[in-house]
Amino acid sequence: MNVSCVGIIMDGNRRWAKAKGLSKLEGHRVGLLETLRNAVRFVRARNIKHLVVYMFSTENWNREPAEVSYLMDLFRELIHKEMSELGKEGVRIRFAGQRERFSASLQQAMNDTEEETLQNDAITLWCCLSYGGRAEIVAASRAAAEGGEITEDSLARHLWTADMPDPDIIIRTGGEKRLSGFLTWQSVYSELFFSDTLWPDFEKEEFDAILEEFAQRERRRGK
Repeated sequence: MNVSCVGIIMDGNRRWAKAKGLSKLEGHRVGLLETLRNAVRFVRARNIKHLVVYMFSTENWNREPAEVSYLMDLFRELIHKEMSELGKEGVRIRFAGQRERFSASLQQAMNDTEEETLQNDAITLWCCLSYGGRAEIVAASRAAAEGGEITEDSLARHLWTADMPDPDIIIRTGGEKRLSGFLTWQSVYSELFFSDTLWPDFEKEEFDAILEEFAQRERRRGK
């Protein structure tokens, strides 16, 4: 089994909190500050070099202002604390999306984290923030057009995720069976797995079961 890149749509945080009688915001906190950290570690332990996670979509800006504000504070805490610790463990951090939509201080935190972890090579964690697959393709098309002819290769070089291999596996937790704009360009030959588990409850045992099923699938890539 050769897996170089796994994508995860981390869905179900708010429903997890509701089921436990907690504020929906508490679900985001657990999902981002605990479950994500654990996932990076168990994915890395299986010698997978890239993990890309859908943290905040372009559509998520339309949520209630109080929730969006809370998430911005949570992203700041995530970057300064959890990602700093992961960086010490050899994790390289990359951000993909419309980072210009975030505050100047949050943009600076993203830039600093990328710079500080640049030489790390245990695993690369790709954080999709203010990300949408269509928006990424539009942005890449504009950039490619400025340089000349638009081809598959030239467009791919201008994606926000240009240095990331296409994901072998995409997992969506939370029971929904759609990709919701996640890695629209890169997912054409990804194997898809939809889990009913809410993201804060996702653990390494389920991930291992997904890897086992992946190993049994025949990937012909149109051949």
